[in-house]
Amino acid sequence: MLLQNLMNNSHKDQGMRYSKMLDGTTPIFSQFGQNIYASDIVQMCIDTIAQEMSKLQPKHIYTGPSGVQQVPNSSINALFKFSPNPLMTTSEFIEKITWLLFMNYNVFIYPIYDVYTNPNTRNSTKIYAALYPLNPTMVEFIEDASNTLFVRFSFRNGQKYILPYTDLIHIRKKYSVSDFMGGGLNGQPDNEALLNVLQINNDVMQGVSKAVKSSLKIRGILKINTMLDSDKQKAERDAFEEDLESGTSGILPIDLKHEYVPINVNPKVIDKDTMEFLQKKVLNWFGVSLPILNGDYTDDQYQAFYESTLEPILIRLAQAFSKVMFSDRELQVGNEIVFYQKDMQYLSTQSKLNLLQIAGGQGLLTDDQKLAILGYPPLVDGSGSRRTISLNYVDTNIATQYQLKNANKTNGKGED
Repeated sequence: MLLQNLMNNSHKDQGMRYSKMLDGTTPIFSQFGQNIYASDIVQMCIDTIAQEMSKLQPKHIYTGPSGVQQVPNSSINALFKFSPNPLMTTSEFIEKITWLLFMNYNVFIYPIYDVYTNPNTRNSTKIYAALYPLNPTMVEFIEDASNTLFVRFSFRNGQKYILPYTDLIHIRKKYSVSDFMGGGLNGQPDNEALLNVLQINNDVMQGVSKAVKSSLKIRGILKINTMLDSDKQKAERDAFEEDLESGTSGILPIDLKHEYVPINVNPKVIDKDTMEFLQKKVLNWFGVSLPILNGDYTDDQYQAFYESTLEPILIRLAQAFSKVMFSDRELQVGNEIVFYQKDMQYLSTQSKLNLLQIAGGQGLLTDDQKLAILGYPPLVDGSGSRRTISLNYVDTNIATQYQLKNANKTNGKGED
């Protein structure tokens, strides 16, 4: 209800028409297939990625003409610091958009803002009040008479809203055959190949379950060495089961007319290599290795996970947010959104400290670059361009002069 009240529905259908896709199809996309998410492996993979992404610290960064970076006191940074909207913290906000991206291969984020115009310069600036991730059931791309692109969202409660596409932060995954949407031609995740693997894995797990149940149901045959009618057979069987359940010594006494024949049930389940192959197929689909899933990884393993799975999402987030939240002029003068990876980078703390000690000690890094290695944003006062060097290092020319000077002194003493 909160978002419903805030969304501007002033754009009506009058004069609107569907946008033209290059392949001639109509750009109507329904949200979105979810059958793969019944799999526990799929949920664990996405949750692992979402949890890592939730550690990001988004910042509005301004880079001045001299190349000095600053963190301005802007409405964007105020939102990113704790709560992009009244319903979510920053960590929850990033986690949610990551889940929506992997579930739908598309995520739309609606920024709520007011426009402030400076009375002196007449320059306009957006003052942001909230950022909301959307989860529509259907998305339609339409145009007005001036060929301005709009998006008509349909939600589960039956409400429909038409919003300018330029006001929407749209992040796509596997952006390929569709002109507008990530995923397949219909704007949905193309999970057919993965569904085949999940179906096999599900069949295997059901087979294992049935094999275990069958091994627990039939344990042996009670052979009665006399002729009994049905009632007497049932009575004998009940008495036998009662002795089984109440016996405390583990020894079942039976008389000469009874004979118990045990059945050794050894259910055959799928071998370990096949199970690992099926699970690895799912893990590879999402770019999550088993050590990453278990949390028992090395620096090199996390580096591979970061560069292949996480970093592409970080780049898309930064570019999509910057493109919508700043005007062309604001982008040109050095404003951008950066998602900093504090507590998320692949190097261990010791490896980062070793890098800082070697490269930083020789004056190769500025203070801001050192902070970036640790995953922190630049210094807010703009002093991060300073370089410091360890006194344990000297210029090579000075070292050569020093050595020659000492050599001359030594030679002079030797001549005396």
